[in-house]
Amino acid sequence: MTEHAPADFRDRIQKSFARQAAMRTIGAELTQVNQGTVEIELPFNEILTQQHGFLHAGVISAALDCAGTYAAYSLIDPDASILTIEFKVNLMSPGRGERFLFRGEVTKPGSTIIVSDGRAYSISPDGPAKLIASMTATMMVIRGREGIEG
Repeated sequence: MTEHAPADFRDRIQKSFARQAAMRTIGAELTQVNQGTVEIELPFNEILTQQHGFLHAGVISAALDCAGTYAAYSLIDPDASILTIEFKVNLMSPGRGERFLFRGEVTKPGSTIIVSDGRAYSISPDGPAKLIASMTATMMVIRGREGIEG
């Protein structure tokens, strides 16, 4: 990553993630925070499945969006925040596994618009991690807007 991350980005991301009711509701955990890259993990839970027993596409999309957005958040000023303004998800394989890993990585940093890519993997004890989805997302850096703080 060529941009310089604010020194406190890890702490700010951890505090922000702790306020994410949606991620808490699905049982997601923030497992890795680096400059421009964030990982979130989620254990399999039947209540998050669709009618065939696979992890629901909405859950996959939400976790990928969160990982990519926090990857972008790691690069912005402490007085700014960030909101997703667009994303595209490709669902490549059914969400089957004991755990799921969602990795977001900034591909184009910027002062107003940031682009990230994400990959979702299913993890089972009987084989290697399997790519189940990818996402490209665009985020907008928000500054000075009431009610939207880091």
